[in-house]
Amino acid sequence: MARILPQTKSAAVNPLKSSQPLGAAFAFLGVDGAMPLFHGSQGCTSFALVLFVRHFKEAIPLQTTAMDELSTILGGADNLEEAILNLKARTKPTLIGVCTTALVETRGEDSAGDIADIKLKRAEEIAGMEIVLANTPDFDGAIEDGWAKAVTAMIEGITRPGEQARQPKKIAILPGWNLTVADIEHLREMVESFGLKPVILPDVSGSLDGTVPDRWVTTTYGGTSVEDIRELGTAEQCIVIGEHMRGPAEVLQMLTGVPYVLFRSLTGLKDADRFVSLLSAISGASVPAGVRRRRAQLQDALLDGHFHFGGKKIAIAAEPDQLYQLATFFVGMGSEIAAAVATTDMSKILEKVPAESVQIGDLGDLETLAASADLLVTHSHGRQAAQRLGIPLMRVGFPIFDRLGSQHKLTILYQGTRDLVFEVANIFQACRQAPTPEELDPLRKRETPDGPRSSPLTRH
Repeated sequence: MARILPQTKSAAVNPLKSSQPLGAAFAFLGVDGAMPLFHGSQGCTSFALVLFVRHFKEAIPLQTTAMDELSTILGGADNLEEAILNLKARTKPTLIGVCTTALVETRGEDSAGDIADIKLKRAEEIAGMEIVLANTPDFDGAIEDGWAKAVTAMIEGITRPGEQARQPKKIAILPGWNLTVADIEHLREMVESFGLKPVILPDVSGSLDGTVPDRWVTTTYGGTSVEDIRELGTAEQCIVIGEHMRGPAEVLQMLTGVPYVLFRSLTGLKDADRFVSLLSAISGASVPAGVRRRRAQLQDALLDGHFHFGGKKIAIAAEPDQLYQLATFFVGMGSEIAAAVATTDMSKILEKVPAESVQIGDLGDLETLAASADLLVTHSHGRQAAQRLGIPLMRVGFPIFDRLGSQHKLTILYQGTRDLVFEVANIFQACRQAPTPEELDPLRKRETPDGPRSSPLTRH
């Protein structure tokens, strides 16, 4: 069990984490026709919007209630009402996801009560649109906490409660925030290959996959439909990926009785096998030949790649569930976790990270702890630390703004694990320097009584 070392600094030297409201907005972006709305000042929204645009290289629908000095003193209920009515009239979203920021949370506003009043008073004007509130103060938690709160809020606010007739082939999937667009697409294809029908919440593969619509769309286009969220209770089984998604799964089970199975990670041969076995058991079908072939490819990649991993020291800084996912992958390949830094101590998964200790901190802590490491693993803000230490950087998580296609990087199941093995092994190979002739033959220029004598290796 890893020891959790609390943060002791009063300020972040090089920030690692992004805020809860950003994580909640990220989840709302996975719903078709949605509009995330930051309840707070314009600055909070602008910062999150810049990070989203730099990471995805896409137009991101994200709005704000634009609270100023006056509304901060007198209350932001009027700003919230005006923003909701304007968005309904101009963009016609199917869902507005309200994400509170530190401003309204510190002031102690009753945002839930304000939204209830707006729904009652403006029922005709907002008809046909769902409004969901996620309480996400910036000063607490990180991306995965905001993502989980948004999913919980959607289930509580939209999903039809009560026991319902189950559709035997329907599977509800609640993915963690760290699954990329490519991961979710691959996950869907895997489930469908067993003849099952997956409903994924949130589904960023439909809205943030880089496609260009044939017309200008003011909201998200693609993702989970509001109707699918409403009918989650008809699923036969719920599959949950990531410890931070346990809360939403428990809420769904309490509301509808749908049982859930939790996977802490889908990276690695063992976890992929467990997932495939579950799909086979639910569907009653044997594992497709294509899936068996990808498993064989992973086995071969493990054999080819483990020589490059053995004994290597890895330093990782990430959100708790992603930290666990990557640390277990590297340890399974024979590497050692030299440094593990997490954004928050709110997750129980940190105790299961295969490292001596987990430091709650920032990229400054990672740089201090990673002096002897062979590889740094974190997002793009770690590039300066990697340069100063002279250690290669593997970019993961959010944000990645100095590389293209990060959302299309596959990291789960057989194919994703295979790709990770190749990526890391290639980094190690690219950074390995060929030995010089002097290192191969230390006696090459040795001194003799009659003067310098060449090594036998150089004679012809």
